[in-house]
Amino acid sequence: MALYSLFTSRASPRRVLRRQQRGLLLPPLSPLVCVVVIVLTAVVMVVLFLLGTTKLLRYRTLIQKPIVLVREEMVGRKNHTAVLKTLPDFEAHKVRAGAAESNWKPVTPPTPSLPHLAPLPSASHQLPLQLQMMRNSSSNNIVMGPYHNWELFSADYQEMLLNLKIFVYPDVHSSSSKANRNSSSQAPNYDSVFLPLANPTNPKLGNYYSEHAFKVALLHSSLVTDRPEEANFFFMPFSINAMRNHPLLHSASSISDFIAQYTTRISFDFTFWNASDGADHFYVCCHSIGRDAASKHLALHNNAIQVTCSSSYFQRLYITHKDIGLPQVWPRRRDEDHRPFNPPAARNILVFFAGRAQNSLVRQKLLDLWSNDTSFAISSGGLSLPYEEGFKRSKYCLHVKGYEVNTARVSDAIHYGCIPVIISNYYDLPFASVLDWSKFSIIVSEKDIHVLKEILLSVSKETYLKLYKNLSMVRRHFAWHSTPRGYDAFYMTAYQLWLKRGLQRIA
Repeated sequence: MALYSLFTSRASPRRVLRRQQRGLLLPPLSPLVCVVVIVLTAVVMVVLFLLGTTKLLRYRTLIQKPIVLVREEMVGRKNHTAVLKTLPDFEAHKVRAGAAESNWKPVTPPTPSLPHLAPLPSASHQLPLQLQMMRNSSSNNIVMGPYHNWELFSADYQEMLLNLKIFVYPDVHSSSSKANRNSSSQAPNYDSVFLPLANPTNPKLGNYYSEHAFKVALLHSSLVTDRPEEANFFFMPFSINAMRNHPLLHSASSISDFIAQYTTRISFDFTFWNASDGADHFYVCCHSIGRDAASKHLALHNNAIQVTCSSSYFQRLYITHKDIGLPQVWPRRRDEDHRPFNPPAARNILVFFAGRAQNSLVRQKLLDLWSNDTSFAISSGGLSLPYEEGFKRSKYCLHVKGYEVNTARVSDAIHYGCIPVIISNYYDLPFASVLDWSKFSIIVSEKDIHVLKEILLSVSKETYLKLYKNLSMVRRHFAWHSTPRGYDAFYMTAYQLWLKRGLQRIA
């Protein structure tokens, strides 16, 4: 009634009478009508509010999605299927690719055998095991695997085999470099800096094997062209490791001087460098001295692509969006790449690590915290068990930053089937544009070493088996061959170059 009075009794009796005489006052509203009007108004306001909130949340979700997912949802629905339908069928790809690369073999995508696994929380962490679903290119089955998107990668990889062309500067073939041919016979001989090694699998190469293996594989591949006008990229074939062992170049300063002079020479002798100011040129190095290789030539540093094992996006001479991470691999016998993994049941050691603690505060901290733990087989200097046995008998193998972010322990762990535990901040991991490292390794921040055991013990048996299975799938990507094979380390590195194709020449 109070509400009814508010509508009907606010004016004075004299004013009400005057309005009635003029015909301006409507008859009084009943209480029921007032209530109905108020309820309807409230309902309309609530509906409008909910509609506005829902629309806002949709826009907010779209904004927060990664750009790749937005592209797939907004563009891929219409275009992606059409593009795939226009590709030749699998057998046609096989025939065409076989003409370009006789050793290429199609690889079956990962098989759907394990269920979806969510990340496992621990007391203070969430393990980086964000598994993604992928669609098999030959069926509608949902498959799991260590790739961001196997379907797109596989199609683009086959396109690379057919179309990627690399021109190698002739120093790599010459018995004597052009600089020496134009000088007296008494001039120093630098042939060994450019020529491929006669025995690139020499165990003495150690950590620097990948630098030489790439050159040998490139020269035995179908990607090389002797027509520079059709080349996508130009390879500068000097070797940092060979310079390091050269009596006249040994020091880091001498090496950077030599590379600056070599870059200047090819810019005068050939027109290819000047066409892009070096943006379509690349060189390969796995020696730590290679970090400063381009320090005395501005265009080489700013424009040319550095393919390097020391791929730290914290160091000043590595540019993440331009340069490429190279896997660091030790020389191995040919038959070792196909040996089966030691099964999980035979791995009775939780953690294995062997390495010098010098030049690494992180390794020193690791040893201080866990060297007395019986479930950890870690040592500095003398080994508690043979190196290979440590990888074969352990569930997890640590890759801990040394002087550089990279070591060969990552590829060693992958080779022997031991789940890599990467404790190395700022490491631009090799092939990260293709491989999802969270699906076959565990990445731990350096500041979290004190809870390392807690993190590893929180991994369930089912999740461990998933990591182990994915590790067996990526093994082939970290193996080098003198004559490259499908999806091996050479072709995976070449694919990283392929992703950077299309650089515009300025002259």
